[in-house]
Amino acid sequence: MRKEWKGAAAVFAAVAVVVALVGCSSGSTSSTTTAPTEKGPIVVGSKIDGEGALLGQIILQTLKANGFNVVDKTRTGATKVVRQALLDKQIDVYPEYTANGVLVFHGDVKVDPAVLQSADLTYQTAKSEDASLGIDWLKPAPANNTWAVAVPKKFADANKLATLEDLAKYINGGGTFKIVGSQEFFTSAVAFPAFEKAYGFKTTPAQQVALATGDTAVTEKAAAQGSQGANAAMAYGTDGTISALDLVVLGDPKGAQPIYQPAPTFRSEITQKYPEIAGILDPVFAKLDLATLQTLNKTVAVDGKDPKAVATEWLTANGFLK
Repeated sequence: MRKEWKGAAAVFAAVAVVVALVGCSSGSTSSTTTAPTEKGPIVVGSKIDGEGALLGQIILQTLKANGFNVVDKTRTGATKVVRQALLDKQIDVYPEYTANGVLVFHGDVKVDPAVLQSADLTYQTAKSEDASLGIDWLKPAPANNTWAVAVPKKFADANKLATLEDLAKYINGGGTFKIVGSQEFFTSAVAFPAFEKAYGFKTTPAQQVALATGDTAVTEKAAAQGSQGANAAMAYGTDGTISALDLVVLGDPKGAQPIYQPAPTFRSEITQKYPEIAGILDPVFAKLDLATLQTLNKTVAVDGKDPKAVATEWLTANGFLK
């Protein structure tokens, strides 16, 4: 709280001090101490699932440790919601997956299928297409978080299911099947419908349990427990819950799924204003390989630790936080 000046004597004393200071400064070079320029604020968002929140926290805490003022808006929403928030300048950055930058956000652009089988070409294409929208992709993590289908190991063993080709034969032969996933998993053309198209099977709405959440810890647990008769679940390649729940991921020999590497997507205005951001975040994401993400995701999904705490521990252990 500021103290009030009381009494005329105090006023005159203050004036005298000011005059004296002005007199001393005349005819000499003044020395001014400039306060450091505040960087930001940068509003950090993320998808609503556990990995999204974890990656969002990694971005947020790394920026904060490097002197940026940050605002936590992680777990913003599903893909469409968080992407629109970035376009509308409600957030400044969120982690997105490279294949989405090609297939979902620019699905009208013709792309050579070979591009989607190359991690680097997928990233470069997403970066190039988004540049005109004022979005800048930083370098992705070396981990493929592709869509997948997981089933209980006992169920897989009993029905000789190792790949999605095996699953197609099982379903087309009249086998009982019910899968739990997010709404996006069932409606996005690049998710479950891509598996159906590539392997020649079709499920009915009654065979799909669509949840509002995109958290695969929830979908996989439902399949493991047989909730609502489910014997399959939406999964991601980097999930840490699969082995813990005694599930197996069915192979995708036809390559129905492209490569989904997570990367920070910024409003270009931010990375142009602060070009040092790439040099700050690139080394962090370079450390997030498949095994690392699976371990971190397990800590969140299975062990129940908060993504914020998990991010802090990992960043500290790897020397990114002090």
